[in-house]
Amino acid sequence: MHIKFLVFALSGCLALVAQGAAAVDTAVPIRLKDLVRVDNARPNPLVGYGLVMGLAGTGDTSRSRATAQSIANTLNRLGVNVDPSLLNSRNTAAVLVTASLPPFANIGDPLDISVSSLGDARSLAGGTLLMTPLQGPNDVVYALAQGPVTVGGFRYDAFGNLVQKNHPTVGMISAGATVEKRMMTAILTEEGALHLILKEPDFTTADRIVDALLDEFGSNRQGTEILAAGPDRIVFRLTRGEQLQLVDVLRRIEGLTVVPDLIARVVVNERTGTIVSGGDVRLATASITHGDLRVNIETDYLVSQPGFVSRTGGGVRTAIVPDTTITAAESASQTVSVTAGATVADLALALSRISATPRDVITIFQALHRAGALHAELIIQ
Repeated sequence: MHIKFLVFALSGCLALVAQGAAAVDTAVPIRLKDLVRVDNARPNPLVGYGLVMGLAGTGDTSRSRATAQSIANTLNRLGVNVDPSLLNSRNTAAVLVTASLPPFANIGDPLDISVSSLGDARSLAGGTLLMTPLQGPNDVVYALAQGPVTVGGFRYDAFGNLVQKNHPTVGMISAGATVEKRMMTAILTEEGALHLILKEPDFTTADRIVDALLDEFGSNRQGTEILAAGPDRIVFRLTRGEQLQLVDVLRRIEGLTVVPDLIARVVVNERTGTIVSGGDVRLATASITHGDLRVNIETDYLVSQPGFVSRTGGGVRTAIVPDTTITAAESASQTVSVTAGATVADLALALSRISATPRDVITIFQALHRAGALHAELIIQ
């Protein structure tokens, strides 16, 4: 049953590969908004330390000294003085709170946060996070987090019996944090230049982006105003008028379309038998011989119980005698020929016709790559 599922998944993958190969010929233009990002316009990580209260006996134990000290500090700020050594409650858990501050976030914007247990708590289900400041790498507080924790799992144990699903010590709070301070994002450099970063660095794609920008913003610009500084970066020096209309310039840039130069790449997942081909992958002339050898080992355990002898004594007893039968069957080899210029989809369809298993197909692709017949980067996961 497991092998049948893999063959089905491989067949679906072959159909996907065939469709992908046909799509390469059409050369579909892609928006620059999906190919590049503006330098410095990126999210920033935030982290904070807090307490989750109201747990039903699943919080940190007395061995977590930091939790007891944190509870005492919290109560002290509220006007209640308590000795940390006297605290012995499992209704509280120390947690680390993480979030991502998106670029151009304004004061008052909500953020989703993740809450992870720091001590030896068994579950955060049903708990509430107390107000926790979230700091950036520069130790500045940019957001405040608070609210009930949602856990996608559970853990219950009693009298040595344990039932657990997923990870109950990690939860999240949707819109659980509020931005309190903006993180200034400088898009333009001091010289008034806009840097566009390619998500997939490529020399040909970068050159095509420069051509598209010149066609849109004027081909009579000097050679230093719009240029490719490398396969990963486009430098666009804006005029004074364009700097004053930066939003309109970015809108026009995001709307431009370019045909990216795809990298010939084949990704193989050995666990699931999935093969995905990206780019215009071509094969050289090759001949593949596929054979199948099956070995079947059957063992029957026979019981020898000589009753008429055992009554006479003499140390005679019952014995188990294994009877092993080994059979080997080898099917006739099948040959698949691939002509020069064939695609990965052509080879995959040809292998499916001879009922090649997913593991056989993966082995064949590896052998083709070693033989130099697969003109693509082979990635095995």
